[in-house]
Amino acid sequence: MSDRRVVITGMGIITSLGESVDPFWDRLINGESGIGPITSFDSSDYEVHFGGECGDFRPEDYIDRREIKRLDRFAQLAVGAACNCHKDSGLDLDQEDPSRVGVIVGSGIGGLLEIEQQHKRLLNKGPSKVSAFTIPKLMANAGGGNISIMFNAQGPCTTVVTACASASHAMGDALTAIQRDEADIIFTGGAEAAVTPLGIAAFAAMKALSLRNDEPQRASRPFDRDRDGFVMGEGAGMLIVEELEHAKKRGAKIYAELSGVGASGDAGHITQPAENGQGAFDAMKKALCHAKLNPQDVHYINAHGTGTPLGDIAETVAIKRLFGDHAFKLSVSSTKSAIGHLLGASGGVEMVAVVMAIKHNIAPPTINLDNPDPRCDLDYVPNQAKDMKIDVALSNSFGFGGHNACVCVRRFE
Repeated sequence: MSDRRVVITGMGIITSLGESVDPFWDRLINGESGIGPITSFDSSDYEVHFGGECGDFRPEDYIDRREIKRLDRFAQLAVGAACNCHKDSGLDLDQEDPSRVGVIVGSGIGGLLEIEQQHKRLLNKGPSKVSAFTIPKLMANAGGGNISIMFNAQGPCTTVVTACASASHAMGDALTAIQRDEADIIFTGGAEAAVTPLGIAAFAAMKALSLRNDEPQRASRPFDRDRDGFVMGEGAGMLIVEELEHAKKRGAKIYAELSGVGASGDAGHITQPAENGQGAFDAMKKALCHAKLNPQDVHYINAHGTGTPLGDIAETVAIKRLFGDHAFKLSVSSTKSAIGHLLGASGGVEMVAVVMAIKHNIAPPTINLDNPDPRCDLDYVPNQAKDMKIDVALSNSFGFGGHNACVCVRRFE
Protein backbone atom coordinates (compact mmCIF):
# COMPACT_ATOMS: atom_id res chain seq x y z
CA MET A 1 0.00 0.00 0.00
CA SER A 2 1.29 3.48 -0.85
CA ASP A 3 1.74 6.37 1.56
CA ARG A 4 -0.96 8.43 -0.14
CA ARG A 5 -3.03 10.10 2.59
CA VAL A 6 -6.80 10.40 2.29
CA VAL A 7 -8.87 13.24 3.70
CA ILE A 8 -12.57 14.08 3.93
CA THR A 9 -13.41 17.27 2.04
CA GLY A 10 -17.19 17.14 1.67
CA MET A 11 -20.16 15.77 3.62
CA GLY A 12 -23.85 15.45 2.87
CA ILE A 13 -26.72 13.78 4.67
CA ILE A 14 -30.44 13.21 4.48
CA THR A 15 -31.93 11.91 7.73
CA SER A 16 -34.97 12.19 9.94
CA LEU A 17 -33.08 14.98 11.76
CA GLY A 18 -32.55 17.04 8.62
CA GLU A 19 -30.87 17.36 5.24
CA SER A 20 -27.84 19.52 6.00
CA VAL A 21 -24.92 18.79 8.26
CA ASP A 22 -24.96 21.68 10.72
CA PRO A 23 -28.68 21.53 11.66
CA PHE A 24 -28.42 17.74 11.88
CA TRP A 25 -25.47 18.05 14.23
CA ASP A 26 -27.16 20.68 16.39
CA ARG A 27 -30.26 18.54 16.83
CA LEU A 28 -28.15 15.46 17.49
CA ILE A 29 -26.07 16.97 20.28
CA ASN A 30 -29.17 18.58 21.78
CA GLY A 31 -30.64 15.11 22.27
CA GLU A 32 -33.51 15.41 19.80
CA SER A 33 -35.14 12.36 18.23
CA GLY A 34 -36.19 12.00 14.61
CA ILE A 35 -38.42 8.98 15.31
CA GLY A 36 -42.17 9.23 14.87
CA PRO A 37 -45.29 7.52 13.54
CA ILE A 38 -44.98 6.11 10.03
CA THR A 39 -46.64 8.39 7.48
CA SER A 40 -45.63 6.80 4.14
CA PHE A 41 -48.15 3.95 4.45
CA ASP A 42 -50.98 2.81 6.71
CA SER A 43 -49.28 0.74 9.40
CA SER A 44 -52.37 0.21 11.56
CA ASP A 45 -52.40 -3.55 10.87
CA TYR A 46 -48.68 -3.89 11.53
CA GLU A 47 -46.93 -4.84 14.72
CA VAL A 48 -44.77 -1.70 14.52
CA HIS A 49 -46.18 1.75 13.72
CA PHE A 50 -43.14 4.03 13.87
CA GLY A 51 -39.76 4.71 12.29
CA GLY A 52 -37.23 7.35 11.32
CA GLU A 53 -38.63 8.78 8.07
CA CYS A 54 -37.10 11.62 6.04
CA GLY A 55 -40.42 13.41 5.89
CA ASP A 56 -39.07 16.70 4.53
CA PHE A 57 -37.11 15.14 1.67
CA ARG A 58 -38.12 16.43 -1.77
CA PRO A 59 -36.40 14.55 -4.60
CA GLU A 60 -37.21 17.38 -7.01
CA ASP A 61 -34.74 19.55 -5.08
CA TYR A 62 -31.95 17.34 -6.43
CA ILE A 63 -33.23 15.45 -9.48
CA ASP A 64 -34.90 16.54 -12.70
CA ARG A 65 -38.63 15.91 -12.37
CA ARG A 66 -38.60 13.77 -15.51
CA GLU A 67 -36.02 11.47 -13.94
CA ILE A 68 -37.50 11.06 -10.48
CA LYS A 69 -39.81 8.22 -11.51
CA ARG A 70 -36.79 6.28 -12.76
CA LEU A 71 -35.21 6.11 -9.27
CA ASP A 72 -36.37 4.16 -6.23
CA ARG A 73 -36.50 6.19 -3.03
CA PHE A 74 -33.18 4.79 -1.79
CA ALA A 75 -31.44 6.02 -4.96
CA GLN A 76 -33.16 9.39 -4.68
CA LEU A 77 -31.77 9.70 -1.16
CA ALA A 78 -28.31 8.65 -2.37
CA VAL A 79 -28.29 11.27 -5.13
CA GLY A 80 -29.61 13.95 -2.79
CA ALA A 81 -26.88 13.34 -0.20
CA ALA A 82 -24.26 13.20 -2.96
CA CYS A 83 -25.43 16.59 -4.25
CA ASN A 84 -25.15 17.99 -0.75
CA CYS A 85 -21.62 16.67 -0.22
CA HIS A 86 -20.50 17.83 -3.67
CA LYS A 87 -21.72 21.35 -2.92
CA ASP A 88 -20.03 21.25 0.48
CA SER A 89 -16.71 20.15 -1.03
CA GLY A 90 -16.38 23.10 -3.40
CA LEU A 91 -15.18 20.77 -6.14
CA ASP A 92 -15.39 21.93 -9.75
CA LEU A 93 -15.61 18.56 -11.44
CA ASP A 94 -15.40 20.17 -14.86
CA GLN A 95 -11.77 20.85 -14.01
CA GLU A 96 -11.06 17.24 -12.99
CA ASP A 97 -10.09 14.19 -15.01
CA PRO A 98 -13.33 12.16 -14.82
CA SER A 99 -11.34 8.90 -14.87
CA ARG A 100 -9.85 9.94 -11.51
CA VAL A 101 -13.25 10.50 -9.87
CA GLY A 102 -14.94 7.42 -8.40
CA VAL A 103 -18.15 6.38 -6.68
CA ILE A 104 -18.09 3.62 -4.05
CA VAL A 105 -21.31 3.43 -2.02
CA GLY A 106 -23.25 0.87 -0.03
CA SER A 107 -26.84 -0.26 0.39
CA GLY A 108 -27.97 -3.25 2.34
CA ILE A 109 -31.23 -3.83 0.48
CA GLY A 110 -31.55 -1.43 -2.45
CA GLY A 111 -34.90 -0.75 -4.12
CA LEU A 112 -37.21 -2.50 -1.69
CA LEU A 113 -40.14 -0.18 -2.32
CA GLU A 114 -39.93 -0.81 -6.06
CA ILE A 115 -39.90 -4.57 -5.51
CA GLU A 116 -43.04 -4.33 -3.40
CA GLN A 117 -44.90 -2.06 -5.79
CA GLN A 118 -44.10 -4.00 -8.94
CA HIS A 119 -44.87 -7.36 -7.35
CA LYS A 120 -48.27 -5.98 -6.40
CA ARG A 121 -48.81 -4.84 -10.01
CA LEU A 122 -47.75 -8.24 -11.31
CA LEU A 123 -50.31 -10.03 -9.12
CA ASN A 124 -53.13 -7.53 -9.60
CA LYS A 125 -52.72 -6.47 -13.23
CA GLY A 126 -50.59 -9.11 -14.88
CA PRO A 127 -47.05 -9.28 -16.30
CA SER A 128 -47.66 -6.78 -19.08
CA LYS A 129 -48.22 -4.03 -16.49
CA VAL A 130 -44.86 -4.41 -14.73
CA SER A 131 -42.84 -1.23 -15.21
CA ALA A 132 -39.90 -1.14 -17.64
CA PHE A 133 -38.03 0.76 -14.94
CA THR A 134 -38.31 -2.08 -12.42
CA ILE A 135 -34.82 -3.56 -12.69
CA PRO A 136 -32.93 -0.25 -12.95
CA LYS A 137 -34.81 0.94 -9.86
CA LEU A 138 -34.56 -2.11 -7.61
CA MET A 139 -30.90 -3.02 -8.18
CA ALA A 140 -28.71 -2.17 -5.20
CA ASN A 141 -26.13 -0.46 -7.40
CA ALA A 142 -28.66 2.08 -8.71
CA GLY A 143 -27.63 4.59 -6.07
CA GLY A 144 -23.99 4.56 -7.06
CA GLY A 145 -24.76 4.30 -10.75
CA ASN A 146 -26.96 7.39 -10.72
CA ILE A 147 -24.37 9.36 -8.73
CA SER A 148 -21.75 8.39 -11.29
CA ILE A 149 -23.98 9.53 -14.16
CA MET A 150 -24.93 12.82 -12.49
CA PHE A 151 -21.31 13.80 -11.80
CA ASN A 152 -19.64 12.15 -14.81
CA ALA A 153 -17.51 10.08 -12.44
CA GLN A 154 -15.69 7.56 -14.65
CA GLY A 155 -13.26 6.17 -12.09
CA PRO A 156 -13.86 3.15 -9.81
CA CYS A 157 -17.63 2.67 -9.50
CA THR A 158 -18.77 -0.13 -7.22
CA THR A 159 -21.52 -0.92 -4.75
CA VAL A 160 -21.03 -2.77 -1.48
CA VAL A 161 -23.85 -4.95 -0.12
CA THR A 162 -22.96 -6.24 3.33
CA ALA A 163 -26.20 -5.55 5.20
CA CYS A 164 -25.72 -2.94 7.93
CA ALA A 165 -21.96 -2.75 7.33
CA SER A 166 -22.38 -1.66 3.69
CA ALA A 167 -21.55 2.04 3.96
CA SER A 168 -18.56 1.45 6.22
CA HIS A 169 -17.15 -1.20 3.93
CA ALA A 170 -17.70 1.23 1.03
CA MET A 171 -15.74 3.96 2.81
CA GLY A 172 -12.97 1.47 3.49
CA ASP A 173 -12.88 0.51 -0.17
CA ALA A 174 -12.71 4.20 -1.11
CA LEU A 175 -9.78 4.72 1.24
CA THR A 176 -7.79 1.83 -0.18
CA ALA A 177 -8.66 2.71 -3.79
CA ILE A 178 -7.11 6.14 -3.36
CA GLN A 179 -4.15 4.67 -1.52
CA ARG A 180 -3.64 2.35 -4.50
CA ASP A 181 -3.66 5.40 -6.79
CA GLU A 182 -6.82 4.30 -8.62
CA ALA A 183 -8.51 7.65 -8.05
CA ASP A 184 -7.99 11.08 -6.50
CA ILE A 185 -11.60 11.80 -5.54
CA ILE A 186 -14.35 9.37 -4.50
CA PHE A 187 -17.99 9.83 -3.52
CA THR A 188 -18.62 7.30 -0.77
CA GLY A 189 -21.15 6.40 1.93
CA GLY A 190 -24.52 4.68 1.81
CA ALA A 191 -28.26 5.00 1.28
CA GLU A 192 -31.29 2.99 2.38
CA ALA A 193 -35.08 3.30 2.29
CA ALA A 194 -36.56 0.31 4.08
CA VAL A 195 -39.36 2.02 6.00
CA THR A 196 -41.78 0.19 3.71
CA PRO A 197 -44.60 -2.30 4.31
CA LEU A 198 -42.40 -5.32 3.65
CA GLY A 199 -39.39 -3.85 5.43
CA ILE A 200 -41.32 -3.20 8.64
CA ALA A 201 -43.28 -6.46 8.50
CA ALA A 202 -40.24 -8.63 7.81
CA PHE A 203 -37.96 -7.15 10.46
CA ALA A 204 -40.82 -7.26 12.97
CA ALA A 205 -41.45 -10.92 12.11
CA MET A 206 -37.88 -11.79 13.07
CA LYS A 207 -38.30 -9.94 16.39
CA ALA A 208 -35.63 -7.37 15.54
CA LEU A 209 -37.71 -4.21 16.00
CA SER A 210 -38.72 -2.33 19.12
CA LEU A 211 -42.43 -2.53 19.90
CA ARG A 212 -42.71 0.74 21.85
CA ASN A 213 -45.58 2.04 19.74
CA ASP A 214 -46.84 4.24 22.58
CA GLU A 215 -43.59 6.23 22.86
CA PRO A 216 -41.69 6.06 19.54
CA GLN A 217 -39.16 8.78 20.38
CA ARG A 218 -38.04 6.72 23.36
CA ALA A 219 -37.99 3.39 21.55
CA SER A 220 -34.38 3.36 20.36
CA ARG A 221 -32.42 2.85 23.57
CA PRO A 222 -29.01 1.26 22.99
CA PHE A 223 -27.21 -0.15 26.03
CA ASP A 224 -30.30 0.40 28.18
CA ARG A 225 -31.59 -2.43 30.34
CA ASP A 226 -35.06 -2.03 28.83
CA ARG A 227 -34.06 -2.08 25.14
CA ASP A 228 -36.23 -4.34 23.00
CA GLY A 229 -34.87 -4.01 19.48
CA PHE A 230 -33.94 -1.39 16.93
CA VAL A 231 -36.01 1.29 15.21
CA MET A 232 -36.06 1.32 11.41
CA GLY A 233 -34.75 4.50 9.86
CA GLU A 234 -34.09 5.69 6.33
CA GLY A 235 -31.71 8.17 4.76
CA ALA A 236 -28.29 8.62 3.26
CA GLY A 237 -24.86 9.77 4.32
CA MET A 238 -22.28 10.65 1.65
CA LEU A 239 -18.75 11.94 1.84
CA ILE A 240 -16.14 13.07 -0.64
CA VAL A 241 -12.78 11.58 0.19
CA GLU A 242 -9.75 12.92 -1.58
CA GLU A 243 -6.03 12.37 -1.86
CA LEU A 244 -4.35 14.88 0.42
CA GLU A 245 -2.06 16.61 -2.07
CA HIS A 246 -4.91 16.93 -4.54
CA ALA A 247 -7.07 18.52 -1.86
CA LYS A 248 -4.33 20.91 -0.79
CA LYS A 249 -3.61 21.93 -4.37
CA ARG A 250 -7.18 23.11 -4.90
CA GLY A 251 -7.35 24.78 -1.49
CA ALA A 252 -10.05 22.48 -0.16
CA LYS A 253 -11.29 22.65 3.39
CA ILE A 254 -10.29 19.44 5.15
CA TYR A 255 -12.55 18.02 7.82
CA ALA A 256 -10.47 15.06 8.98
CA GLU A 257 -8.22 12.28 7.78
CA LEU A 258 -9.62 8.87 6.88
CA SER A 259 -6.77 6.77 8.17
CA GLY A 260 -7.72 3.12 8.59
CA VAL A 261 -10.27 0.41 7.96
CA GLY A 262 -10.76 -3.08 9.32
CA ALA A 263 -13.08 -5.87 8.22
CA SER A 264 -13.89 -9.34 9.50
CA GLY A 265 -16.48 -12.09 9.33
CA ASP A 266 -18.14 -13.82 12.27
CA ALA A 267 -18.49 -17.12 10.42
CA GLY A 268 -21.24 -17.95 12.89
CA HIS A 269 -24.96 -17.24 13.02
CA ILE A 270 -26.58 -15.46 10.07
CA THR A 271 -28.14 -12.74 12.27
CA GLN A 272 -26.63 -12.99 15.76
CA PRO A 273 -23.14 -11.76 16.70
CA ALA A 274 -20.67 -13.96 18.53
CA GLU A 275 -21.14 -13.49 22.26
CA ASN A 276 -17.44 -12.78 22.76
CA GLY A 277 -17.54 -10.06 20.11
CA GLN A 278 -14.69 -11.66 18.18
CA GLY A 279 -15.69 -10.18 14.83
CA ALA A 280 -16.01 -6.67 16.23
CA PHE A 281 -12.71 -7.09 18.09
CA ASP A 282 -10.91 -8.14 14.90
CA ALA A 283 -12.37 -5.30 12.80
CA MET A 284 -11.39 -2.62 15.32
CA LYS A 285 -7.91 -4.09 15.76
CA LYS A 286 -7.33 -4.17 11.99
CA ALA A 287 -8.54 -0.59 11.57
CA LEU A 288 -6.05 0.63 14.16
CA CYS A 289 -3.28 -1.41 12.58
CA HIS A 290 -4.05 0.06 9.15
CA ALA A 291 -4.00 3.55 10.67
CA LYS A 292 -0.74 2.80 12.51
CA LEU A 293 -2.34 3.71 15.83
CA ASN A 294 -2.54 2.10 19.25
CA PRO A 295 -5.74 1.47 21.22
CA GLN A 296 -4.68 4.15 23.72
CA ASP A 297 -4.79 6.75 20.94
CA VAL A 298 -8.58 6.46 20.56
CA HIS A 299 -10.82 8.96 22.33
CA TYR A 300 -14.29 8.18 20.98
CA ILE A 301 -16.15 5.28 19.36
CA ASN A 302 -19.39 5.68 17.46
CA ALA A 303 -20.88 2.31 18.29
CA HIS A 304 -22.95 0.08 16.06
CA GLY A 305 -25.25 0.14 19.09
CA THR A 306 -28.61 -0.83 17.60
CA GLY A 307 -30.45 -1.51 20.85
CA THR A 308 -30.75 -5.26 20.38
CA PRO A 309 -30.24 -7.39 23.50
CA LEU A 310 -27.31 -9.44 22.17
CA GLY A 311 -25.62 -6.92 19.90
CA ASP A 312 -24.98 -4.22 22.49
CA ILE A 313 -23.41 -6.68 24.90
CA ALA A 314 -21.19 -8.25 22.24
CA GLU A 315 -19.90 -4.84 21.15
CA THR A 316 -19.19 -3.86 24.74
CA VAL A 317 -17.27 -7.09 25.31
CA ALA A 318 -15.24 -6.49 22.15
CA ILE A 319 -14.33 -2.95 23.18
CA LYS A 320 -13.20 -4.07 26.63
CA ARG A 321 -11.16 -6.93 25.16
CA LEU A 322 -9.31 -4.69 22.72
CA PHE A 323 -8.84 -1.58 24.83
CA GLY A 324 -8.35 -3.08 28.27
CA ASP A 325 -8.29 -0.43 31.01
CA HIS A 326 -8.43 2.29 28.35
CA ALA A 327 -11.98 1.17 27.51
CA PHE A 328 -13.13 2.93 30.67
CA LYS A 329 -11.34 6.17 29.72
CA LEU A 330 -12.77 6.62 26.22
CA SER A 331 -16.37 7.48 25.36
CA VAL A 332 -18.79 5.40 23.29
CA SER A 333 -22.17 6.48 21.96
CA SER A 334 -24.86 5.35 19.56
CA THR A 335 -26.44 7.97 17.33
CA LYS A 336 -28.99 5.35 16.29
CA SER A 337 -30.81 6.33 19.48
CA ALA A 338 -31.79 9.57 17.71
CA ILE A 339 -32.38 8.56 14.07
CA GLY A 340 -32.93 4.82 14.20
CA HIS A 341 -31.03 2.15 12.31
CA LEU A 342 -30.50 3.07 8.66
CA LEU A 343 -29.25 -0.43 7.78
CA GLY A 344 -26.77 -0.11 4.89
CA ALA A 345 -26.71 3.70 5.14
CA SER A 346 -25.79 3.76 8.83
CA GLY A 347 -22.04 3.97 8.43
CA GLY A 348 -22.24 6.97 6.11
CA VAL A 349 -24.47 9.04 8.38
CA GLU A 350 -22.52 7.99 11.45
CA MET A 351 -19.24 9.00 9.81
CA VAL A 352 -20.63 12.51 9.39
CA ALA A 353 -21.40 12.49 13.13
CA VAL A 354 -17.89 11.25 13.93
CA VAL A 355 -16.23 13.94 11.82
CA MET A 356 -18.34 16.62 13.50
CA ALA A 357 -17.43 15.17 16.89
CA ILE A 358 -13.75 15.62 16.03
CA LYS A 359 -14.33 19.10 14.61
CA HIS A 360 -16.16 20.34 17.70
CA ASN A 361 -14.60 18.12 20.39
CA ILE A 362 -18.06 16.97 21.42
CA ALA A 363 -19.25 13.38 21.80
CA PRO A 364 -22.92 13.10 20.76
CA PRO A 365 -25.18 11.46 23.31
CA THR A 366 -26.90 8.10 23.47
CA ILE A 367 -30.41 9.30 24.23
CA ASN A 368 -32.98 7.20 26.12
CA LEU A 369 -30.22 5.60 28.19
CA ASP A 370 -32.11 5.84 31.46
CA ASN A 371 -31.45 2.43 33.03
CA PRO A 372 -28.00 1.18 31.99
CA ASP A 373 -27.63 -2.53 31.46
CA PRO A 374 -25.09 -3.66 34.10
CA ARG A 375 -23.42 -5.76 31.40
CA CYS A 376 -22.87 -2.57 29.40
CA ASP A 377 -20.61 -0.69 31.77
CA LEU A 378 -18.70 1.82 29.64
CA ASP A 379 -19.20 5.57 29.21
CA TYR A 380 -21.98 5.66 26.61
CA VAL A 381 -22.49 9.45 26.94
CA PRO A 382 -25.99 9.02 28.39
CA ASN A 383 -28.60 11.58 27.33
CA GLN A 384 -26.34 14.64 27.19
CA ALA A 385 -23.53 15.50 24.78
CA LYS A 386 -20.06 15.59 26.32
CA ASP A 387 -17.31 18.14 25.77
CA MET A 388 -14.07 16.23 25.42
CA LYS A 389 -10.87 16.05 23.41
CA ILE A 390 -11.43 13.90 20.30
CA ASP A 391 -8.43 13.52 18.00
CA VAL A 392 -8.97 9.88 17.01
CA ALA A 393 -12.30 8.10 16.63
CA LEU A 394 -13.65 4.79 15.38
CA SER A 395 -16.98 4.07 13.72
CA ASN A 396 -18.33 0.52 14.01
CA SER A 397 -20.81 -1.19 11.69
CA PHE A 398 -21.87 -4.82 11.94
CA GLY A 399 -24.29 -6.54 9.58
CA PHE A 400 -26.40 -9.67 9.26
CA GLY A 401 -24.31 -12.38 7.68
CA GLY A 402 -21.53 -11.71 10.17
CA HIS A 403 -20.09 -8.74 8.26
CA ASN A 404 -18.04 -6.40 10.45
CA ALA A 405 -16.43 -3.08 9.52
CA CYS A 406 -14.58 -0.45 11.49
CA VAL A 407 -13.37 2.88 10.08
CA CYS A 408 -10.75 5.01 11.83
CA VAL A 409 -10.73 8.80 11.49
CA ARG A 410 -8.29 11.27 12.98
CA ARG A 411 -7.93 15.01 13.26
CA PHE A 412 -6.05 16.37 10.27
CA GLU A 413 -2.70 17.86 11.12
